[in-house]
Amino acid sequence: MVKIRLARTGAKNRISYRIVACEARSKRDGKTLAILGSYDPKTKPPAIKINQELLDAWLKKGAQITPAVKNLLSK
Repeated sequence: MVKIRLARTGAKNRISYRIVACEARSKRDGKTLAILGSYDPKTKPPAIKINQELLDAWLKKGAQITPAVKNLLSK
């Protein structure tokens, strides 16, 4: 099963995240199938960039969104 979730990037105390499509059993920062966007919580306001076409394509293929990403998409 493919999940759309956050993968942590950045240095200590300068955290940022990538929104990725990956296998559900893979590690948080493990192998990804596609990078769909990014999220930077340190900026004011937090920066969220998402490639909507890629997101829709993965959802049509049956990927499921995690609650954390669903919360970001609702903003």
